[in-house]
This record gives sequence, C-alpha cells and structure tokens, in this order.
Amino acid sequence: MKQHTLRQSLSFSGVGVHSGKPVNLRISPAPIDFGIRFNRTDLQAEVVPARVDCVARTRRATALSYKGVKVLTPEHLLSALSALGVDNALIDLDAAELPILDGSARPYAEAIRADGLAEQDAERAYLVIEKPFVYEDRRSGSRLVFEPADETRIEVTIDFNSQVVGVQQAVFDASTDYLHEIAPCRTFCFLHEVKLLLKLGLIRGGSLDNALVVDEPRGYYGGKEPMFDNELARHKLLDLIGDLSLAGHPIRGKITAYKPGHKVNAQALKKWIETL
Repeated sequence: MKQHTLRQSLSFSGVGVHSGKPVNLRISPAPIDFGIRFNRTDLQAEVVPARVDCVARTRRATALSYKGVKVLTPEHLLSALSALGVDNALIDLDAAELPILDGSARPYAEAIRADGLAEQDAERAYLVIEKPFVYEDRRSGSRLVFEPADETRIEVTIDFNSQVVGVQQAVFDASTDYLHEIAPCRTFCFLHEVKLLLKLGLIRGGSLDNALVVDEPRGYYGGKEPMFDNELARHKLLDLIGDLSLAGHPIRGKITAYKPGHKVNAQALKKWIETL
C-alpha cells in the first residue's frame, strides 16, 4: 500500500482540556517519509516528531517533548490520522496543548474524511509483530499483549470496578467504521476525581460539552448519557490507536489491551519496539 497525506490543509480552534488555554491548529500535507510532526508556531524551535521516544509524561494524557519543546494531548488527533491512513502531515499549533474540541476525535476524522487523502509515490512501511510479546504493569493490573496476525486488530477491555460503567470491551479492525463507531466517543472521568484533578492543575478546559462524567453509583453527571453502551471502552480504544501510532509506522498484528492507559500504552510500545 502507498503512503498518503492530506489533500489540503485543515484548521481547528479551541482550548486545551488540561491547560484551558486557547489554541489554533493547522494540519497540512507533508512529503513522503515525513511522518507526523508538530510545529509550535509560538516558538522558534525544532519540530516535535510523533514518536514514542519523545513521550515525556502520561498523566491523564500523552505529552511529547523534543529538545525542550512540548506538545500536550495529541492522542485524539493522532488516532484520527492513524485510523484514517494519514502517513505524513505537519501540524502547526500556537500553544502547547491541542484543542479538546468535543472531547472526541470526530471533528478531526470528519474533516479528514470529507477532504480525502492524496496518494504518494512511495510504499507504506509497517512494523510487523512476528512473535508474542506481553507487557504487564502489576501496580495497575494493566496488560498489553502483542501477537502475530495477518491484519491489524486491536481489542480493549476496561474495568474500573464501577457499578455504572461495568466491564466494557471494544474492537478495531479492518471492518470497523472508525468515523462513526470510534471517533465520536468522548473522554471521561469520575466525579470523585474532579477536585483532585483541578488541584493538580488539570482539566481546566474540561466541561460537560467535552467529557462524560461518571457519578458513581448514580449514573452520568448532568444528564449527559453515553451514545454507546460501551462508549468508555471505545474512547480508551481511540486513545490507544493514537498512542500506538507513536511507533512511527502502522503496526501489523493483533494487540489486546486490558485496562489500557497512556502510561502503560507508551511503556508497552517502547518495550515491544526494543524487541524488533
């Protein structure tokens, strides 16, 4: 399969979910083998490659850092680019954190799908899972399993020991309609976490317009109900697709994730890449 980039530039504006700061973002076509890179237009600095070796922090979001330049919360955009087959793109932004928009990847995915992709005259390279690999985090109980398979398949199971959420599962493979089944799924948190997260300087841009809030054991706070029975698992799958794209190339094989999160996603990916 050939590499692809965007047909034309796409622009978005909003606020960062954690910083609460306004940001303007522009995604532009890029040449063959460019990959996905971020350019902080508010700084005169190096571009930041979307690679797992640039992951600097994973507290409630993924953060990239390259030569002192930070890019925060890129996972929703990276998820849409990866799932829709964009190999090369330059992302300009005038603040550190990407906009949360509606808390999902839908605005990005809709714009990318509407404009379509441009095929490039070079073959796409894949990272192939050739033997089983297991990464476990004993403290959190999280586990990612990499296994050989002819096509890409990602399976997610979440379990927060929650009466409201329950145990949920979600799957992404060649038959999945990412735009309608995964991209619209919103970020979430639990109501009992909100005060602590604010004290830590997080979710300053969060609201019921861009997040689901679980009010255990009563239901969902503010009457904002999930659009799918397993929307929370689908959002964790959305995040995982974005985090796995930091491998730098699409991964061919099966990945099964139990209780995934940004930290364990990055650690598992780094360790697996070291085995190649």
